[in-house]
Amino acid sequence: MRVRWLVAVAVSVAMAAAVAAAEARNRTAGPARPVPTAAPAAVPAAPASPFRPEAPYAAALLLDRDSGQVLFAKNEHRRWPPASMAKMMTVLIAMEQVRAQALRLDDPVIASAWASKIGGSQVYLAEGEQFRLGDLLASIMIASANDAAVAVAERIAGSTDAFVELMNQRAKELGMTDTEFHSVHGLPPGKGQLPDLMSAADLATLGRELARFPEVMEWAKTSEAPFRNGTLQMRNTNHLVRTYPGADGLKTGYYVAAGFEVTATATRDDLRLMAIVLGAPTKKGCFDEAAKLLSSGFSGWKAIVAARRGAAMGGPIRITRGKVAEITGVAAGDLRLVLARAEAKDAKIEVKVPPQLAAPIAKGQVVGEVVVTRQGQQLGRVDVVAPSDVESTSWFSSWY
Repeated sequence: MRVRWLVAVAVSVAMAAAVAAAEARNRTAGPARPVPTAAPAAVPAAPASPFRPEAPYAAALLLDRDSGQVLFAKNEHRRWPPASMAKMMTVLIAMEQVRAQALRLDDPVIASAWASKIGGSQVYLAEGEQFRLGDLLASIMIASANDAAVAVAERIAGSTDAFVELMNQRAKELGMTDTEFHSVHGLPPGKGQLPDLMSAADLATLGRELARFPEVMEWAKTSEAPFRNGTLQMRNTNHLVRTYPGADGLKTGYYVAAGFEVTATATRDDLRLMAIVLGAPTKKGCFDEAAKLLSSGFSGWKAIVAARRGAAMGGPIRITRGKVAEITGVAAGDLRLVLARAEAKDAKIEVKVPPQLAAPIAKGQVVGEVVVTRQGQQLGRVDVVAPSDVESTSWFSSWY
């Protein structure tokens, strides 16, 4: 395995040297050699991370999935082949079309001759074979099926080339400036082809967007599932869903020059984390480093949920001259903070609402606030608003 890794590194270095002069024009340079690091520092302005990597890799990132707050970063903007994690964009585009009602998960997708000939991880589609769109998307997320990715891309855009254009356009819209797609599946480039390139930062952007779809997260956390009426049993390529408590996604990738890679998600209590590892030399090393990143996040950080949108906040507010005697304000939005555990101990949540108000009151009218402070410094706030209209009983209220 070590010999294969050194060969892969040599290939990567050669690729980088060959295209270095063109990098400034079109940013298609290949990956640089991974630099093993014994004790990287946390990103500036963040508390020192307890995470200490042991296996070499090209890049790594740990963040809070909900807010995008970065908890650890190393070479997060290094451009590197994402391998099969490129399929995350394929699935995102398909799910966005489902959300827009341009497609349905029950829509039939017919496999082309080209889709049936794609190698690597697959569900062995035959030319002319038909499956539900939802079943093919599930096979991409669970089994990393390349043939399913091609079939979905052709169903949506007519050809894989046209679909790649959609992928790059969506990446641009999401601000993924380190990304360029040349395939719908992430397989290694053939002769005369260019590699897909992404950074850990862009994978985090893509992963957070994809995680907004409950169906995707349900597929991503599935350990095993049947395909083709049970004649094929799919097994999730993400071993963490079977071995790491709380793991619920998201996608793996591998080919020789790229190394082993994962975009891993896990949830414990109110903390939803995402860890990305690129270019690890071994599968075990990749999953081990992702697991250690996640564990460092759960042990070192805490989510404080001070308010949830629409939830009652504070005690009853008495209403004078109103048709109701009292109301209870509700949060206008979510107020959630991720703090280092040492800091979270000193955090204070205050709900500030008045004891009484005079009618009339309009639905959504600000009646107070929720504030989170630490040692006198405000960390976050959200308005408390009236949950409904309150009419006045005063005779002059009809004049206004």
